[in-house]
Amino acid sequence: MVGHGLALHFAKAGYQVSLYSRTQQTLDKAIENIESNLSVLLQGQTGVEDEIKKIIGRIRTTRNIDEAVGKASIIIESVAEDLKVKQDLFRQLDQMCPRHVILATNTSVISITAIASKAKNRDRIVGTHFWFPPYLIPLVEVVKGKDTSDETMEITYQFMKKAGKYPIKCLKDVPGFVANRLQHALWREAISIVEKGIADAATVDDAIKQSFGIRIPVLGPIENADMVGLDLTLAIHNTVLQDLEASPNPSSLLKDKVSRGELGFKSGRGFYDEWTSESIKRTRARLMKHLIDYSRRQQI
Repeated sequence: MVGHGLALHFAKAGYQVSLYSRTQQTLDKAIENIESNLSVLLQGQTGVEDEIKKIIGRIRTTRNIDEAVGKASIIIESVAEDLKVKQDLFRQLDQMCPRHVILATNTSVISITAIASKAKNRDRIVGTHFWFPPYLIPLVEVVKGKDTSDETMEITYQFMKKAGKYPIKCLKDVPGFVANRLQHALWREAISIVEKGIADAATVDDAIKQSFGIRIPVLGPIENADMVGLDLTLAIHNTVLQDLEASPNPSSLLKDKVSRGELGFKSGRGFYDEWTSESIKRTRARLMKHLIDYSRRQQI
């Protein structure tokens, strides 16, 4: 899913892209998805069909890995989140590619250092964690593995910036990097509030969406702390932190729901009692509209 989204973004940004897969079916589906997503992205603009053809024309699909990497200056992997699969691929890519080629792994949870461990030239292997869908969500985390060189970090950072992404540097190879650590710290407390009966799931979501969630796009938590004053922030923390969820293990409520097959959208029930096909469709549509509107505002 991420692979064709990356191809879309970089081709739309004007780059020539080689999209590799072992199966023709996957490649055909990728192009189909790219065309469909571009139709939505460009809706309302003039010359949409011509623009789609132009963007698709920059994407070359291939089942030949030698052909895929032959002229590339940066290679971005988006295979399954399986350490061995990634290790073997990067060992292969390291043997195939000229020394100047940067090898980037798109992983959200696996150590960059571990992924690079079987390769010889580990200094050119870097993490690039994109958020889905990558053609709408600006952030990419450029992650430094133990052996990643400063030069590789800087070249990758500048390339992503030039290609229209919003890169940030994660200087230590820690689980969750930057953004997922922040996101799941919030999720842990949100689930804990439900589990402890403080509020139900919908109330937790509303509390976020109708309060600090509104200002987060323009005022991050560190800025907010400076705004209200670090003395007030310290006073609040002295009172509230001792009562926040601090378990190093997943919530018992979450584990129980998974064991019962209550998986959310996948099963029709999760923290919310019922997810119908219509409510799932409405939620996805609402999210997509928000992301597209946000993306368009950023381009003004």
